[in-house]
Amino acid sequence: MSTAPLHRRIDGVTALTLALVTFEIGWVLIGLGHEWAYPGIGWIPVVTIAALAAYACWKVSVRLDLAAATRRFWRSLALACAVLTVGEVSNMHDALGGPEPSQYISPFTLGLLLIVVLIMMWAMLRLPVWQRTRGDWTRFGLDAGVLLITCAGLLSSLWLHTGGEWTRQNLAMLAVCALAMVGVIAIVKVTFAGTGRLDRHALHILSAGVALAAASGALSPIFVDRPYLTTSFLAGPVAGLATVIAAARQIRAAGIPVAVRRPGQRFSVLPYVAVASMTAMLLAGEIDDGPEELTVALSVAAITALVVIRQISALRDNGWLLATVDANLSQLQEYQTELDHQISHDALTGIANRERFAEQVTARLATGEPFHVAMLDLDDFKVINDRMGHSTGDALLRTVSRRLRDGLRPQDVVARQGGDEFTLLLPGLDDEAAAQLLREVLGRVQEPLSLSGSDLAPRVSIGVTAARSGDTPEELVRRADVAMYAAKNNGGGRCTWFDPIMDQLADADAKLAADLRQAITRDELFLLYQPIVELPHGRLAGVEALVRWRHPEQGLVSPATFIPLAERNGYIIELGRWILREAVRQATEWEQTYGENAPEKVSVNISARQLREPGFVEEVAELLRTSGINPHRLVAEVTETAVLGTGEAIEAVRDLHALGLRIALDDFGTGQSSLSLLVDCPVKVLKVDKSFVDGVTGSSAQAVIVDGLIGITEGLQIEAVAEGVETADQAYRLHKMGYRLAQGFHFARPMAGSDIELLLTVPDHQKVRQA
Repeated sequence: MSTAPLHRRIDGVTALTLALVTFEIGWVLIGLGHEWAYPGIGWIPVVTIAALAAYACWKVSVRLDLAAATRRFWRSLALACAVLTVGEVSNMHDALGGPEPSQYISPFTLGLLLIVVLIMMWAMLRLPVWQRTRGDWTRFGLDAGVLLITCAGLLSSLWLHTGGEWTRQNLAMLAVCALAMVGVIAIVKVTFAGTGRLDRHALHILSAGVALAAASGALSPIFVDRPYLTTSFLAGPVAGLATVIAAARQIRAAGIPVAVRRPGQRFSVLPYVAVASMTAMLLAGEIDDGPEELTVALSVAAITALVVIRQISALRDNGWLLATVDANLSQLQEYQTELDHQISHDALTGIANRERFAEQVTARLATGEPFHVAMLDLDDFKVINDRMGHSTGDALLRTVSRRLRDGLRPQDVVARQGGDEFTLLLPGLDDEAAAQLLREVLGRVQEPLSLSGSDLAPRVSIGVTAARSGDTPEELVRRADVAMYAAKNNGGGRCTWFDPIMDQLADADAKLAADLRQAITRDELFLLYQPIVELPHGRLAGVEALVRWRHPEQGLVSPATFIPLAERNGYIIELGRWILREAVRQATEWEQTYGENAPEKVSVNISARQLREPGFVEEVAELLRTSGINPHRLVAEVTETAVLGTGEAIEAVRDLHALGLRIALDDFGTGQSSLSLLVDCPVKVLKVDKSFVDGVTGSSAQAVIVDGLIGITEGLQIEAVAEGVETADQAYRLHKMGYRLAQGFHFARPMAGSDIELLLTVPDHQKVRQA
C-alpha cells in the first residue's frame, strides 16, 4: 500500500472556491466604508460556494475506494450543503426582496439553517468509531452545555456592548450559532477518537470552518447600520471553503492507511477555556462597579484558578496511573495473545495444530465454498529418527513445515496432526489446480537437504480429497488419510486421490485384520520351511521358517497381504511371538530326534516392531531356557531398515546375539543401505536380495554388486546367502563368484516340517538339488 506524501496540487473546484471567498472578503471589507449600489452582487459568491461545497462532497461520496461509512458521511455532508444552498438563496430573497436591502432573515431561512446544522451533527454522531455509551453521552452533553453557556454569555456581552437589540430574529440567529458550536464539539470528538476511515486532517478543516462560521454571528452588531452587508457573506463562504478543502483532502488521502490511535484519556481544555472566558468577562464587568465588587470578583477568580490548577494536577497524576494500568493491560494482552497462539499452534514447527486445523475446516465448510484437504506423511521417518537421533528428526519436521508454508498460497492452511503427519487445507481450487499445486508441493518437500552433516532426500506420501456437502472435519481427514496410505502402499513418494473403492478395500482390510486376530486361536496359521542349501552339491544347510494362513472363507491368504496388515495394526507382535514359539518347538523336536543331522540353522524373521517391543529379548531368553534348544541353531533374520542407527532396535539385536543367536541381515541392498551396519550390527549372515540375484547371469550392475558383496563378506567372515535362485545358470554363476549358500525355487519351494524330515531321514535326500 502506498505511503507516498499527498499531492499538494489545488484542483479546479478548490481554486474557484478560494477565488470567490477572496472576492467576498474584499466585498465585505470595502463595504464597511462604502455603500454598494448593487448589493445583490455580494450574494452570488455565497450561493455559488454552497453549491460548489455540495458538489465536492458528492464527488467524495461516490468513490469506490473509500469505506462504506466514509461514503455515507460525505453523502450526508453533500445533502447538508445542498440544503445550505437553498437556504442561502432564501436568505438572499429575504435581504433583497423588499424595497430596500435589509438584514431580515425569515423563519423559513432559519429553519433551513437549523436543518443544515442537524444533518451535520447526525452525520458525525452516527459514525461507528464513537461507541456512544451512557458515559459518552453524559460527557458530550456536559461539553455541549459548557459551550452553549459560554457562547451565550460571550455573545450576549458582545451584543449588548455594541448596542445590539434583543429581537426574536436575533435570538433565533444566536440559537443557530450556538447549535453550530455544538456541531463543532461533535466533529472534535470524532477527530480525537480517530475514525480509521475518515481522514483526520479533513475533520480538522471541517471543525475549523464550522467554528469560524458560527463565531461570525457575533459580528452582527457591526452590520446593523449597513443593511447591504450581512454575516452570511462571511459565515457561508468560510464554511463552504472549509468543506471544499476537506473534501479535496479526503480524496487525496484515499488508499493511504490512517494511523490507529490507542484508546485512552484525553485532556479536554474546553471547560477551562470556558471558565477563563467567563471569569475574564466577569472581571471586565466589575471594573467600573467599584473596589468592593472588584475585590469579590478577583477573589472568586483566584479561588477558581486554584481549583483549576488543583484539578489539573490531579488529572496529571491520574494520567500517570492510567498509563501504568494501560501498560500492564497491554502486557497482559500480549501474554494472552501468545497463550492463544500456543494453544492453537504446534510447539515444534510453529504451524497450526490439529485443533486449529479442525476449526479452519469447520469455518470453511460453513461457507459452502469448494476446498480440498490433503494428508501428508513422511516415508520411513522412524528410520531417520532411530538412525540419526530425535534432534535430527525434529529438524527435518521443521524443514518440511517451512517448505510447506513456502510452497502454498497465503490463503492455504498447513497444520501438523502429530508425529510426521501434516494436513493441508486448499480453498478455491478445482481438482486439476489442486493436483498441480500438490505436485509442486511434493517436489519442493522432497528436495535433498543436509542435516547433522548427513545428506537426506525425504520422501512423502500425500492423500487428498475434495470437500462434499455434509462433510465433517473428521470425515475429510479420514478420507485423506485413507488415500495417503494408498499412496504408501503403492511405493510412497506420490500423491493419491481418494476413491470410494478405497473405503471398500479398507473395510475388507478391517475384516481381514479382525479375522487375523482370531487366526491363532482357530488354528488357521501354520509354518512352512524353505531349505537353504550348500553350493554346488545342494546339501541341506538350514531352513527358513515362513508363516502361512489358511482362511476358512478365502483359502490361502498371501503373506504379502496379511504381514503388512499385521504391521499396520500392531498384531505383528502377537503373530511374531507365535511364529517364534512354533519355530523353536519344531527346531527342538528335530534336534531331539535327529541329533547332529537336524538342520544346522533355523531362520526366523523378526519384525522391527518386535525389536522395539519392551521385554522382547527377555521373552526369547525364557523360550530358549524352557525349550532347551541350542541357541546357535536359531538365526534371527532382521531387515536393514529395522536396525539402522543406534536406537533400541539395534540394542535388541545385540542382546539377541549375546544370547547365542546368529543374526542375519535380510534383503540387504533394498533399503537405505549402509556398510557401517556390517560393523555396528553383530551380523553373521548376509542375505543378498533376489532383485540382485536376478541379474547375476549378465553384465548388469546387479551382477557387479553381487560379485562385490561376496568379497566384503569373506573379508568380514560373514556367511553370504543368495536368495531367490530360480535357475541352474544362476546357481552356477553364484558358485563361481564364491557363494556357498543359496535358497530359492530352483532348489525347493517352502515345505511342511514333515517334508523336511524326509530329507533328514534319507541320506540321499539331504542333497536337495545338485547345483
